[in-house]
Amino acid sequence: MKSTLSSATFFVLGLAATASASTWTFDPMHTRAEFTVRHMGLSNVRGDFAKLTGTITIDDKDISQSTVEATIDVASIDTRVAYRDDDLKGEDYFDVAKFPAITFKSKKVEKSGEAGLKVTGDLTMHGVTKEVVLDVDELTAEMTDKRGTAKRGVTATTKLLRSDYGMKSGIPMIGDEIKISLDMELVKKEAPAAAPAAAPAK
Repeated sequence: MKSTLSSATFFVLGLAATASASTWTFDPMHTRAEFTVRHMGLSNVRGDFAKLTGTITIDDKDISQSTVEATIDVASIDTRVAYRDDDLKGEDYFDVAKFPAITFKSKKVEKSGEAGLKVTGDLTMHGVTKEVVLDVDELTAEMTDKRGTAKRGVTATTKLLRSDYGMKSGIPMIGDEIKISLDMELVKKEAPAAAPAAAPAK
C-alpha cells in the first residue's frame, strides 16, 4: 500500500508541475533580433534579423523549469544597405548557403536580481556551437489584447565574439565583439482540448 501511495503522490505532483507551465510562441510581427558592431572604431553599425521563430515554456511557479528554443533565418538580415547585406550573407561571413539558420537552445534558467533572469544555452552559428548567457531584463505579466489573445513580452541582451564562430573576416576594421538585443512578443499556445471520456462498457 505504501508503494502505491507513493507512486500516486509523485504522479499528482507531476501533473501539478505540468499545469503550472504554459507554452508561448514568438509573434513574428512584434519580434526582432538586433545586433551592433563597431566599424573602424569610429561608429556603430546596426542591423537585425526580420525572421525569428521560437517557443518558450514558462513555469511561473518554478522559473528554473522554463525552457527556450529559437531559430533565426540568417537570410533575413537587414542593415539597411543592400550590398552590405549581400556581403554578410556570403562566404566571408555568415555563408547562408551552407549555414542558413542560427539556433539557440536553453540549458538553464535562473533568477537574476529582483526581476531579471539569466538564460544559459547553446548558440549554434556558422556551424559552431558555443554556450552563451542571455541577460533577460524583463518578462512581463500575461495580458490579453483586443482580440482576446493572451500575450507576454520579453527583452534580453548578450555579447559574443564572431571569431569564436569562425567569422574572422574584416577584423579589426570591423569589430569582433557583437552586441545582441532581443525583443520578443509572445503568444500563448492554447492547450489541446481534452479527449471525451469513453462510454462505459455495457
